[in-house]
Amino acid sequence: MRKKGTPAVPYDREDMSRLVRELTDPLIPRFSPGRARLRLGTNAALYPDEAAELEAFARPLWGLAPLAAGGGTFEHWELWRRGLASGTDPRHEEFWGSVRDVDQRLVETAAIGLALAVAPEAVWDPLSGRERDNLAAWLRHALTVEPADNNWHFFPVLVGLGLDRVGVGFDPAPNAARLERLESFALGGGWYSDGPTAQRDYYVPFAMHYYGLIYAALAGGRDPGRAERLRERAAAFALDFQHWFASDGAAVPFGRSLTYRFAQGAFWGALAFADVEALPWGTVRGHLTRHLRWWLARPIRDSAGLLTLGYGYAQPMLTEQYNAPGSPYWAMKAFLPLAVPAGHPFWAEPERAMPELPPVSTQPEAGVALMRCEGGRQVVMLSARQHNTWARHGAAKYAKFAYSTCFGFSVPSGSQGLEQGAFDSTLAVSDDGTHWRPCEVPRDSTAHDGLLHSRWTPWPDVEIETWLIARPPWHVRVHRIRSERGLHSAEGAFAVNRDAPAHRSAEGPGHARFDSPSGLCVIEDLRGTRAGRLVQALPGTNVLAPRTVIPTLAGEHGPGEHWLVCAVLGLAESRPDAEWPEPPGWETVSGLLPGDPATGLRG
Repeated sequence: MRKKGTPAVPYDREDMSRLVRELTDPLIPRFSPGRARLRLGTNAALYPDEAAELEAFARPLWGLAPLAAGGGTFEHWELWRRGLASGTDPRHEEFWGSVRDVDQRLVETAAIGLALAVAPEAVWDPLSGRERDNLAAWLRHALTVEPADNNWHFFPVLVGLGLDRVGVGFDPAPNAARLERLESFALGGGWYSDGPTAQRDYYVPFAMHYYGLIYAALAGGRDPGRAERLRERAAAFALDFQHWFASDGAAVPFGRSLTYRFAQGAFWGALAFADVEALPWGTVRGHLTRHLRWWLARPIRDSAGLLTLGYGYAQPMLTEQYNAPGSPYWAMKAFLPLAVPAGHPFWAEPERAMPELPPVSTQPEAGVALMRCEGGRQVVMLSARQHNTWARHGAAKYAKFAYSTCFGFSVPSGSQGLEQGAFDSTLAVSDDGTHWRPCEVPRDSTAHDGLLHSRWTPWPDVEIETWLIARPPWHVRVHRIRSERGLHSAEGAFAVNRDAPAHRSAEGPGHARFDSPSGLCVIEDLRGTRAGRLVQALPGTNVLAPRTVIPTLAGEHGPGEHWLVCAVLGLAESRPDAEWPEPPGWETVSGLLPGDPATGLRG
């Protein structure tokens, strides 16, 4: 029997239903008097308090609406009904305000649209005539504003699905144009861009595909051609996306909006909602339930049970400028399959273990190569294409060379020194030895057959060309530096939790390693010209471990051309009494890269 107060383990449909209620219960005492606002803490996001408190009110509906649609019980629906009535009444003191162009309020209308579409008996039918009129008017106005030119085009589309379900008329032409714009973001192979950007991150599965599958399921009867295209793209994407997950359910930490946590796995449940058997149903279900179990073992809730801002723990420094206290509740998107009947094969078939997958999956649309290490217990993603210059810590979230399900990645806590910079899985350069610049905007990127290539320019007179080579469990990094100034360099391996005492650690000429119960990390300089260091990053920089050490190679280079070559190993399983696998040799790079006689590299 489960101990009272411990989280439900989502093995089956009833356990997942119970988890929705357990995540929602701590919200109940925090409703405003008019029930339109949920006040979870101090709002430090770029949008005002009324929008942040609407966000906290609306986002639980991503889980509650499917719960109701599938016949699940929830005893607090009256709070949300009163909130909908108060928040959309212009005469009420808790009125949310009218939705404007590129407005956070528009984001939150999507959850309300879903609730109307799949559970009108819970949120619409009990309202009075005047309350329905106010809600309908507020939502219809939201259909007239301009969204951001990305996945936001789906928000009015979902509102339209809700209004359709409850019989409220509106002009469908703008939503038809929005759907056309969304389809223009398709890249092939099941991939989308999130608007005209370089990002190929979790917004592809938990936004572009997720909303598209909801549309396909609810509007497929009147728009069958589009629904079929959306389903086909999702089925193709699933074949790539499965490589982003380790055998224990962990997803690769990468990109922005990581505080949405188990929204990372929401795509798998959306497949069930739209009845897209991209993989055997037991496999699809296994991807989602393992992912939820992995998250439930992390300290992601505070003492009151509220989801915190952060990733593996409460870490406000990680969050974006658009994250308010209610933002993490987008994680509730993972519960969409609760709307699917219990007899659906997603629920009826037994959960399957992670299937065997190739050791390397190169995904050119995203510019990444996924390596399965240690029998799939760890996934390492090599990345050479993506960048983001407006999100907080965008370089760390997109432009590092490697991201690991075991070791996460780190964001900087300051601008001076390697300890503040926390330069794991990247090469940082400095012209004064104090202020460092990592790769921020890669360009001319390519990815094929486990080989990634890009160029980047930390200063106008410094160009660095980087190749990443997947050789699991190792990966090899090669850099050609052409510089008109003298440089210091620091190349970090993975960041390892340093709270557990090290079995072995070493720093010396050409290598650095750290081996502890939290994992093993080794970086070897294959040219032997750099010095090994163990950098103790400032606390709170890594997304999975509060305190880490980063094995690092440090060098100094005069003006001119220089080649740096290293091999990096990270193992989730500690090996106190065993040697690690030998690093790849020169044959790994021979024939792949432009010539440099001093290293034996040849074209």
